[in-house]
Amino acid sequence: MNKSLLKFLTDFGPLAIFLYIYYSSGKDIKVALIPFIIATIIALGIVWFFEKRVPMVPLLGGVFITFFGGLTIYFDNPIFIYVKPTIINILFGLALLFGKYFTNEPILKKILGNALNLNEEGWKVLNIRWMYFFFSLALLNEIVWRTQSEEFWVNFKVWGLLPITFIFTAFQIKLINKYKINE
Repeated sequence: MNKSLLKFLTDFGPLAIFLYIYYSSGKDIKVALIPFIIATIIALGIVWFFEKRVPMVPLLGGVFITFFGGLTIYFDNPIFIYVKPTIINILFGLALLFGKYFTNEPILKKILGNALNLNEEGWKVLNIRWMYFFFSLALLNEIVWRTQSEEFWVNFKVWGLLPITFIFTAFQIKLINKYKINE
Protein backbone atom coordinates (compact mmCIF):
# COMPACT_ATOMS: atom_id res chain seq x y z
CA MET A 1 0.00 0.00 0.00
CA ASN A 2 1.17 3.54 -0.78
CA LYS A 3 2.69 5.02 2.42
CA SER A 4 1.34 8.53 1.77
CA LEU A 5 -2.19 7.24 1.25
CA LEU A 6 -1.92 5.05 4.35
CA LYS A 7 -0.74 8.01 6.44
CA PHE A 8 -3.52 10.24 5.11
CA LEU A 9 -6.21 7.62 5.77
CA THR A 10 -5.00 6.75 9.27
CA ASP A 11 -4.51 10.43 10.21
CA PHE A 12 -7.77 11.81 8.83
CA GLY A 13 -10.06 8.75 8.49
CA PRO A 14 -11.14 8.71 12.15
CA LEU A 15 -11.76 12.46 12.04
CA ALA A 16 -13.89 12.11 8.89
CA ILE A 17 -15.91 9.38 10.61
CA PHE A 18 -16.36 11.61 13.67
CA LEU A 19 -17.57 14.55 11.57
CA TYR A 20 -19.92 12.41 9.49
CA ILE A 21 -21.55 10.83 12.54
CA TYR A 22 -21.59 14.11 14.50
CA TYR A 23 -23.55 15.89 11.79
CA SER A 24 -25.74 12.92 10.80
CA SER A 25 -26.69 12.22 14.44
CA GLY A 26 -28.09 15.70 14.99
CA LYS A 27 -24.80 17.07 16.36
CA ASP A 28 -24.54 14.67 19.29
CA ILE A 29 -20.89 14.62 20.33
CA LYS A 30 -21.27 11.62 22.62
CA VAL A 31 -22.75 9.51 19.80
CA ALA A 32 -19.91 10.53 17.48
CA LEU A 33 -17.18 9.80 20.03
CA ILE A 34 -17.74 6.04 20.16
CA PRO A 35 -17.00 5.41 16.45
CA PHE A 36 -14.23 8.03 16.61
CA ILE A 37 -12.47 6.13 19.40
CA ILE A 38 -12.94 2.79 17.61
CA ALA A 39 -11.70 4.24 14.28
CA THR A 40 -8.68 5.77 16.03
CA ILE A 41 -7.74 2.44 17.62
CA ILE A 42 -8.20 0.66 14.27
CA ALA A 43 -6.06 3.31 12.53
CA LEU A 44 -3.28 2.81 15.08
CA GLY A 45 -3.55 -0.97 14.55
CA ILE A 46 -3.25 -0.50 10.79
CA VAL A 47 -0.17 1.68 11.20
CA TRP A 48 1.35 -0.96 13.49
CA PHE A 49 0.53 -3.75 11.01
CA PHE A 50 2.21 -1.99 8.06
CA GLU A 51 5.01 -0.09 9.83
CA LYS A 52 5.72 -2.41 12.79
CA ARG A 53 5.76 0.71 14.94
CA VAL A 54 3.45 3.60 15.81
CA PRO A 55 4.97 7.10 15.86
CA MET A 56 4.73 8.87 19.22
CA VAL A 57 2.41 11.74 18.21
CA PRO A 58 -0.39 9.55 16.74
CA LEU A 59 -0.01 7.13 19.65
CA LEU A 60 -0.36 9.91 22.23
CA GLY A 61 -3.28 11.34 20.25
CA GLY A 62 -4.99 7.95 20.30
CA VAL A 63 -4.44 7.56 24.03
CA PHE A 64 -5.81 11.04 24.76
CA ILE A 65 -8.81 10.60 22.44
CA THR A 66 -9.64 7.27 24.05
CA PHE A 67 -9.15 8.57 27.59
CA PHE A 68 -11.01 11.88 27.31
CA GLY A 69 -13.62 10.48 24.94
CA GLY A 70 -14.18 7.61 27.35
CA LEU A 71 -14.59 10.01 30.26
CA THR A 72 -17.08 12.06 28.21
CA ILE A 73 -19.13 8.96 27.44
CA TYR A 74 -18.89 7.43 30.92
CA PHE A 75 -19.81 10.60 32.82
CA ASP A 76 -22.20 11.78 30.09
CA ASN A 77 -20.46 15.15 30.18
CA PRO A 78 -18.76 16.73 27.13
CA ILE A 79 -16.48 18.90 29.25
CA PHE A 80 -13.84 16.16 29.16
CA ILE A 81 -13.53 16.23 25.37
CA TYR A 82 -13.67 20.05 25.39
CA VAL A 83 -10.66 20.31 27.71
CA LYS A 84 -8.62 17.65 25.90
CA PRO A 85 -6.90 20.18 23.56
CA THR A 86 -6.27 22.50 26.52
CA ILE A 87 -4.60 19.77 28.56
CA ILE A 88 -2.57 18.43 25.62
CA ASN A 89 -1.31 21.89 24.66
CA ILE A 90 -0.43 22.73 28.28
CA LEU A 91 1.47 19.43 28.57
CA PHE A 92 3.38 20.14 25.33
CA GLY A 93 4.15 23.68 26.51
CA LEU A 94 5.34 22.43 29.90
CA ALA A 95 7.48 19.75 28.25
CA LEU A 96 9.20 22.45 26.20
CA LEU A 97 9.53 24.73 29.23
CA PHE A 98 10.92 22.18 31.69
CA GLY A 99 12.68 19.90 29.22
CA LYS A 100 15.82 21.99 29.50
CA TYR A 101 16.17 20.90 33.12
CA PHE A 102 16.27 17.23 32.20
CA THR A 103 18.37 17.33 29.04
CA ASN A 104 21.32 19.31 27.80
CA GLU A 105 19.40 20.58 24.79
CA PRO A 106 15.91 21.90 24.04
CA ILE A 107 13.26 19.18 23.82
CA LEU A 108 12.24 20.45 20.39
CA LYS A 109 15.75 19.63 19.15
CA LYS A 110 15.36 16.07 20.43
CA ILE A 111 12.03 15.77 18.61
CA LEU A 112 12.98 17.49 15.34
CA GLY A 113 16.76 17.14 15.43
CA ASN A 114 17.05 15.13 12.23
CA ALA A 115 14.57 17.29 10.35
CA LEU A 116 16.24 20.65 11.03
CA ASN A 117 19.90 21.61 11.26
CA LEU A 118 20.00 24.71 13.48
CA ASN A 119 22.59 26.21 15.76
CA GLU A 120 21.96 26.24 19.51
CA GLU A 121 20.51 29.77 19.55
CA GLY A 122 18.07 28.81 16.80
CA TRP A 123 16.87 25.76 18.73
CA LYS A 124 16.45 27.86 21.87
CA VAL A 125 14.37 30.53 20.11
CA LEU A 126 12.29 27.96 18.21
CA ASN A 127 11.67 26.00 21.42
CA ILE A 128 10.46 29.15 23.21
CA ARG A 129 8.18 30.13 20.33
CA TRP A 130 6.55 26.71 20.22
CA MET A 131 6.17 26.73 24.01
CA TYR A 132 4.27 30.04 23.87
CA PHE A 133 2.29 28.77 20.88
CA PHE A 134 1.10 25.70 22.80
CA PHE A 135 0.11 27.80 25.81
CA SER A 136 -1.73 30.21 23.49
CA LEU A 137 -3.63 27.35 21.85
CA ALA A 138 -4.65 26.09 25.29
CA LEU A 139 -5.98 29.52 26.21
CA LEU A 140 -7.75 29.91 22.86
CA ASN A 141 -9.44 26.52 23.24
CA GLU A 142 -10.65 27.50 26.71
CA ILE A 143 -12.10 30.76 25.41
CA VAL A 144 -13.86 29.05 22.50
CA TRP A 145 -15.46 26.15 24.35
CA ARG A 146 -16.55 28.36 27.24
CA THR A 147 -18.10 31.11 25.09
CA GLN A 148 -19.37 29.37 21.95
CA SER A 149 -21.76 26.56 21.05
CA GLU A 150 -20.63 22.95 20.85
CA GLU A 151 -21.00 23.00 17.06
CA PHE A 152 -18.80 26.10 16.84
CA TRP A 153 -16.20 24.41 19.07
CA VAL A 154 -16.21 21.25 16.93
CA ASN A 155 -15.71 23.31 13.77
CA PHE A 156 -13.04 25.43 15.45
CA LYS A 157 -11.23 22.28 16.62
CA VAL A 158 -11.30 20.75 13.13
CA TRP A 159 -11.12 23.73 10.76
CA GLY A 160 -9.51 26.38 12.97
CA LEU A 161 -6.67 24.83 14.94
CA LEU A 162 -5.04 23.10 11.98
CA PRO A 163 -4.80 26.26 9.82
CA ILE A 164 -3.60 28.25 12.85
CA THR A 165 -0.84 25.69 13.36
CA PHE A 166 0.13 25.75 9.67
CA ILE A 167 0.28 29.54 9.68
CA PHE A 168 2.36 29.61 12.86
CA THR A 169 4.72 27.01 11.37
CA ALA A 170 5.06 29.03 8.17
CA PHE A 171 6.07 32.08 10.21
CA GLN A 172 8.97 30.04 11.64
CA ILE A 173 10.63 29.66 8.22
CA LYS A 174 12.44 32.99 8.51
CA LEU A 175 13.84 32.00 11.91
CA ILE A 176 14.85 28.57 10.63
CA ASN A 177 16.66 30.13 7.67
CA LYS A 178 18.40 32.65 9.96
CA TYR A 179 19.81 29.98 12.30
CA LYS A 180 20.30 27.17 9.78
CA ILE A 181 23.72 25.53 9.81
CA ASN A 182 25.02 25.09 6.29
CA GLU A 183 26.80 21.80 5.84
